[in-house]
Amino acid sequence: MANEQIDLMKLFSQVTKTVKKNQTNLNQADDYNHDHGDNMVEIFEVITQAMKAKKNAPPADQLEYAAQLLRGKSQSGSASLYANGLEQAAKQVLGKNVDAGTVVTILQSLMGGGTAPQKAAEGGDMVSTLLGQLSGAGSGDAGQGLDLGSLVSAGMGYMAAKQGGKSDLEALTGALLSGSQMAQTPHRAQSGELVASTLLKSLSGMLAK
Repeated sequence: MANEQIDLMKLFSQVTKTVKKNQTNLNQADDYNHDHGDNMVEIFEVITQAMKAKKNAPPADQLEYAAQLLRGKSQSGSASLYANGLEQAAKQVLGKNVDAGTVVTILQSLMGGGTAPQKAAEGGDMVSTLLGQLSGAGSGDAGQGLDLGSLVSAGMGYMAAKQGGKSDLEALTGALLSGSQMAQTPHRAQSGELVASTLLKSLSGMLAK
């Protein structure tokens, strides 16, 4: 598993399915234009299309192409944030293979809207450490040696307990979103949580195979 490539197109396809299911709710959560759900579906359809078109390219090229395609096809504010995030992610994963650490790096960049991820609030030091360990795993010859499930189980029980019984995945997702660009408006926070949790669930499922 340490050397197994993770398919970005499959990951983003799952996100597209999730935002489609929640399209109406996301539109209702948008107090400004009432079209956030429509925009999110368009954004991830474009990203998935880009990943499919460049599926044999290095991950950095896939992400850069997705950013370019998104800028050309959608003019929404959310699309601009995600395009910025894709460009930031492309820089972060340049020359790397797609493993669990790469996916977490991509997710952090997406949630940051192109800005460097900020530390979460309470419990953020633990999350930063855990994500740092996962992101750094597999960079040497020894291989990855960690999967998301064991990482979350080992480190997030504490945080989940502090947050009133939330699941480990919910706690980790919340930590990723805390202080991010996506957390600054309620409807983007809601969609960001969907994006982050779907990517993490899909990643965990792929690692478990």
